[in-house]
Amino acid sequence: MQFDILTSSKRSKARAGIIQTAHGSIETPIFMPVGTAGTVKGVLQRDLNEAVNAQIILGNTYHLYLRPTTQILESAGGLHKFIGWDKPILTDSGGYQVYSLAHRRKIKEEGVTFNSHIDGSKHFLSPETAIDVQRSIGGDIIMAFDECTPYPCEYHYAKKSMDLTHRWLKRCIDRFDSTEGKYGYQQTLSPIVQGSVYKDLRIESAKFIADQGRPMNAIGGLSVGEPAEMMYEMTDLVTDYLPVDKPRYLMGVGTPANILECIECGIDMFDCVLPSRNARHGLLYTMNGIINIKNQKWRTDFGMIDETLDNGVSNVYTKAYLRHLMQCQELLAFTIATIHNLSFFLHLVKTARIQILAGNYEEWKKAILPNVLTRL
Repeated sequence: MQFDILTSSKRSKARAGIIQTAHGSIETPIFMPVGTAGTVKGVLQRDLNEAVNAQIILGNTYHLYLRPTTQILESAGGLHKFIGWDKPILTDSGGYQVYSLAHRRKIKEEGVTFNSHIDGSKHFLSPETAIDVQRSIGGDIIMAFDECTPYPCEYHYAKKSMDLTHRWLKRCIDRFDSTEGKYGYQQTLSPIVQGSVYKDLRIESAKFIADQGRPMNAIGGLSVGEPAEMMYEMTDLVTDYLPVDKPRYLMGVGTPANILECIECGIDMFDCVLPSRNARHGLLYTMNGIINIKNQKWRTDFGMIDETLDNGVSNVYTKAYLRHLMQCQELLAFTIATIHNLSFFLHLVKTARIQILAGNYEEWKKAILPNVLTRL
């Protein structure tokens, strides 16, 4: 991986750059659509590429390990070939599932024993196996195995968890550095900063992660229920200690407002299920505000969903038609809404990038922020 910063703001930590990977370049700041099980729900890879203009997507190690299994993925030649996607892919480590499936797992020094949510079968995931599985999946960027703490979280547990994450990271690095990718291209391992919402722990973790000297770094354990202002405070704090010349990825964040604020804190990469998940519930994001397309007020609105988005969906179909599809529970409704929302998120970060390059990011963010927070 190579990361070049083209411009940095003189008034904040916002910056615009380019990440080079084996499967192409990524212009930052960037938002990454989440394709949990090898698909962004309801959207063809063609539309992710042409309509949404996604530059990188995510795959989920936990889910892909259980289905279709690493054996199938290796037989297919990796996730890129299995799903027909020739751009970069990032895979998480399964660590978030350690957090979210608390009733199904047991954490020990060696790793995590968990029961499959599919059939209840027992499995074991360690730092080493997390790396091995991600080698088999074939993501361009793979994440270190960590434990994501909940919010609220007592200080003692947060520190214990952070220390465990650091020990696991060392094991991930050892496994990664002693193995090779399976498909003829290089992969990049990214550590993850933890420490809950405690400043001293976040600083300690950020310093530890920075000392590992990996090509990229991530921030985890935020957007798990803490107030937004606390998320911004922790993000701003951590980016003071992570290397300036390496990409910074804020995991699982977030809303349009979250993204705009955290770009200003020096974050380059984001992912979140919100645009696709909320699309399926009729919640649409626009530059003028948030629309609940199921509301009666859109029944006779024959204006386009969003004429500013040239994706063959938002500027073609009317709000009234999409509402009709939603009311009928037609599958096309979910496809249209998901393409729209993902297009909006990619348009938002692309516009942010343009404003950073022009030196106007802070003014633009201040002007647009009230709009993206408004419910229409």
